[in-house]
Amino acid sequence: MKKHQAIRLAQGRISFLTGKRENLVILLLFLFASLTILMSACLGDRFIDPLSTTKAIFGYGTKLDEMIIMSFRMPRILIAFIAGVCLAAAGAILQGLIRNPLASPDIIGITGGASCGVVLFYMLFADKSSTLSVSLSWLPVAAFIGASLVGFIVYMLSYQNGLSTFRLIIIGIGFSMFTQAMTSLLMIKGPFYRASQANVFITGSVYGTNWSQFQLILPMVVILLIICLFMSKHVNIQALGKDVAAGVGNSVQKSRFFLLLLSIVLTACAVSVAGTVGFVGLMAPHMARRLVGSSFGALLPVSALLGGELIMIADIIGRTLFSPIEIPAGVFTAAVGAPYFLYLLYRSRRTSISS
Repeated sequence: MKKHQAIRLAQGRISFLTGKRENLVILLLFLFASLTILMSACLGDRFIDPLSTTKAIFGYGTKLDEMIIMSFRMPRILIAFIAGVCLAAAGAILQGLIRNPLASPDIIGITGGASCGVVLFYMLFADKSSTLSVSLSWLPVAAFIGASLVGFIVYMLSYQNGLSTFRLIIIGIGFSMFTQAMTSLLMIKGPFYRASQANVFITGSVYGTNWSQFQLILPMVVILLIICLFMSKHVNIQALGKDVAAGVGNSVQKSRFFLLLLSIVLTACAVSVAGTVGFVGLMAPHMARRLVGSSFGALLPVSALLGGELIMIADIIGRTLFSPIEIPAGVFTAAVGAPYFLYLLYRSRRTSISS
């Protein structure tokens, strides 16, 4: 009996592998994510039992419960989940593209570029009451411009008779440090109240998010994830190396460019609503790979669900463990992710980075 089966769409132009184990893992993670959303909605300054929370979500609760859950808690929970999905998907793409376990949006500077764009946006268009003089819908555009600028500069500097993944990693790490310095400079040059707001943002937090941000970002994320599934075959081929990819007729440089662009847009979506939550794009694909292997058709949804879980759990810890003080979710992802990054670095110290 075959462990995997191929799903083909559009006369075979779109295809990816799946199997019973992978489908079971995806189902279990989806149920766990739903349970996490419910428990997160229960917790806060005022605890609401799960039954009352469920009633409030479906519009049958008391007015007070519905206001607390649907107006204050649910937007930040769903945005935390979406941000994790985007960062994990971007990390899975980059690790398959670059063929390096250390690749992630924050490591190669894409997250830093998006963060720099958003901080600059707030400094230019927010007044002393933090009210924007332009529409909030321009915020993802600012994040995309910042991430794209850094991403394409890194891409061009890494291009030497084709894209060198080794050069991309090294140059990306350098630009990651540069964008951090630029973000700090923008915070210092701006007024104090904007600097303090930006400081929380670059740490990574979903505090103060609302339904308008969720409604703005959700359609983009859904479209991007569908495109990612359509690109599954290309990611799998790229993971085999450029020589093998070229040998099977894949347009290597075009595919690499489009996959890099896709990871940039996903990162920009996450940063525009949740700030620079670090290491999620690094950890989630590794966790997913241990559960379902490296086939991107299964790796993408599992990584996405795990990424959403990581930020939701970090947010729960941040707003309940030290109540009434709220700790940004990025503090906890960094506390776990930094040692994990060092572990990966140690484990791969004898492994050469191939191009």
